[in-house]
Amino acid sequence: MKVGIDTFGCDHGRSGLGVYLNALAQCLKSDDAVQYELFGAEADRYTYGGENGLPYRTVMVSDDRSAEKRWHLMGANRFARRQGYDLVLYPAAAHMLPLHFGVPGVAIVNDIVSEMLSAGRSMKHELHVRHTLKRAKKVIVASQCIKRDLEQLGVRSERIAVVHNGIDHELFYPREPLSSTVVDLKPFAIQRPYFIYASRLSSPAKKHAELIRAFTLFKERTGLPHRLVLAGNEGAHAETVRREASASRFASDILVTGFVPHENSPALYAGSDGCVFPSVSEGVGLPVLEAMATGVPVACSKSGALSEIAGKHAVFFDSDDIAQMASALTMLATDASLREKLISGGLEWSRRFSWERTAALIKETLLSIAR
Repeated sequence: MKVGIDTFGCDHGRSGLGVYLNALAQCLKSDDAVQYELFGAEADRYTYGGENGLPYRTVMVSDDRSAEKRWHLMGANRFARRQGYDLVLYPAAAHMLPLHFGVPGVAIVNDIVSEMLSAGRSMKHELHVRHTLKRAKKVIVASQCIKRDLEQLGVRSERIAVVHNGIDHELFYPREPLSSTVVDLKPFAIQRPYFIYASRLSSPAKKHAELIRAFTLFKERTGLPHRLVLAGNEGAHAETVRREASASRFASDILVTGFVPHENSPALYAGSDGCVFPSVSEGVGLPVLEAMATGVPVACSKSGALSEIAGKHAVFFDSDDIAQMASALTMLATDASLREKLISGGLEWSRRFSWERTAALIKETLLSIAR
């Protein structure tokens, strides 16, 4: 069976979807049962799976989201047939899909689709996504939370397979306690102690503004020297986040870094006093697991998939309750016995997740379709 893997919609590796596809492609191995081939923009020839030796087919289309969507509507099926694919895997299915599947398609969904569609997308796009996901041979989702969401949108339960995302344990593992008071990640030298929130500045549902207000309250209540580091790619909500940070009494203690390469994330987590993740629209919440695997205590929202992903190994809060969020920060900073419990429990929990396991389960799902 020959499987094409669509790389469009994954932001050239600079987003959560890009990290997902890169990690997955590194673990997919072609054999007599399944032969994998990536396809997409020439610019991504070495972005995904290059070290794994998977073949890559270039699609000649402008590096523009609208042009890529048009190609999926008008040319994707013809391309898939020409390449002789038996199945096509769409890792960015909530963003980039053909109108119908001329070649059987398997959609991968890492988003809470109903919330994404209600966040200002056009009715035409919403109808397209709903229509096409219902007709996929299989929809692979990263959490039970996403599965429930898709069922409410009309996708039949038997078409949905839950395969949790993995963690790169060669990258995310506990470091020796840092003796330095500074984490040097050029162009930043980040003064410790600090809390880290790693998420794209993309929407109000990420709750950056609420976290900044909670951090301000935390500082007022405790007088502790902690800083807040907001690390994530620019997005539609970036200017709002920057204005909120500038308006805080403690603006000098808030650092908005912009995009941080994935390979620098472990050092950023390891230098922190805790990872805080207030987003209420997460279908995955992978940074929570990455922080746990690095030996960092976590505080996160009760919403979305985060309670499923974090298990019992985080401090949970209501992201609309500023005082509750500030109290969670205080617990991470001051409660030594709680920190120790969260760290040890998080390390053990995170070992359940690996990209090798994710790739194996996806391969098993693909083979089940061919039987």
